[in-house]
Amino acid sequence: SVKDAKIAVYSCPFDSMATETKGSFLIRALLKMANELKCVYCILNSKWDLRRLCKTVGAVALPRLTPPAPEELGHCDSVRLSEVGDTQVVVFKHEKEDGAISTIVVRGSTDNLMDDVERAVDDGVNTFKVLSRDKRLVPGGGATEIDLAKQITSYGETCPGLEQYAIKKFAEAFESVPRALAENSGVKTNEVISKMYAVHQEGNRNIGFDIEGEGAAVKDMLEAGILDSYLVKHWGIKLATNAAVTVLRVDQIIMA
Repeated sequence: SVKDAKIAVYSCPFDSMATETKGSFLIRALLKMANELKCVYCILNSKWDLRRLCKTVGAVALPRLTPPAPEELGHCDSVRLSEVGDTQVVVFKHEKEDGAISTIVVRGSTDNLMDDVERAVDDGVNTFKVLSRDKRLVPGGGATEIDLAKQITSYGETCPGLEQYAIKKFAEAFESVPRALAENSGVKTNEVISKMYAVHQEGNRNIGFDIEGEGAAVKDMLEAGILDSYLVKHWGIKLATNAAVTVLRVDQIIMA
């Protein structure tokens, strides 16, 4: 292991450069020289890992085998060889808590379990990232979608002509979220949707589907702490609407 390490990162092959004249030379005892100088070197086969390492230690990836400038060097508190399970890994560690990158080691008995944990961690990190941009939250459990569907349906009833049918169908599209929750819970979707509409008509706008209840159960999402990011809802509705409008504008599809 190395303490208070200075790190140089190269993105080029670590080999001798071509000479202008013909000749031959011999390089040997490279590992012995590295050990004497207390140098540690490792090879990264992934460009993604190389970029992560540069971001972690603050180094610049050098495209040529040249001596690095002081501003191109990275720094790390400790570099050591460790073992995770049966795999040997090289750990670049910063002792401070305000590092640029944090590594989470996921363990599990099966690959499916680890995939679920990885998705949960990824969702949590992305949620924190979204909330750092916009802190607004809306009720989850399909409560927001049902309330939007109710308001759009009410607006459609005030529109004359054929437009009201398109508006009402657009409102029905918002029912897909509570319907999916009900189907995944093994509950009859029509009962859930009708019950949520009835509760929302009474003015309880925060009522959503209770996946832990029996049957078509509903509860207050704010009191239960089940909330969704406003920014995610906003862009989800906007992008889905733009995609639907783009498809409707297509007059003819020619299959080659």
